[in-house]
Amino acid sequence: MTVREVTVEAYREALPILLLSAAGGLFAGVVLGGMEAELEAVPGLLLLVPALLATRGNVYGSLGARLGSALHQGLIEPTVTGGDRRLRAAVAAAMANGVLISGVAAIMGFALLVALGRPRAPLPALVAIALIAGFLSGLLLTVVVVVVVVVGYRRGYNPDALAGPVVTTTGDVVGIATMLLAARVVLALGGG
Repeated sequence: MTVREVTVEAYREALPILLLSAAGGLFAGVVLGGMEAELEAVPGLLLLVPALLATRGNVYGSLGARLGSALHQGLIEPTVTGGDRRLRAAVAAAMANGVLISGVAAIMGFALLVALGRPRAPLPALVAIALIAGFLSGLLLTVVVVVVVVVGYRRGYNPDALAGPVVTTTGDVVGIATMLLAARVVLALGGG
């Protein structure tokens, strides 16, 4: 292939996903802007937003990369049924890492707020919000990543070109939405 052909192919695969990513990022910003009441009711929640969104991208981006590599190497079958042992192991590891790091981020955020003498919600409230959001967003992101990577691969797309933008955008949208839901649940239970 010539350089021009490779470039055209890369843009053909990536440009639609990148445009959707931009739109998704704007939507996540709108949801975050609508969280004013929750951000006021749970001091310190805003501090967790970048940490929790970054971990979604890191954990589930790694899942997408592992799946893409496994598909290229023929280590897993291009199916979303979940019957493959390696696919199940990768999904379980991503979920465990996503939930664990969410709790750790909440604890670290709380400690930082204490050290800075800043207002903060009780530690159990911040941890509960982070764990609920981490679990729910992990479930949704796992489904999206597996489906996009496997279906994209079956349709002849490079999963490496799809996984990054899809995980980033979906992680932002799902991460903010699940954090909003988790905050509302914890506040409704009197944890704020």
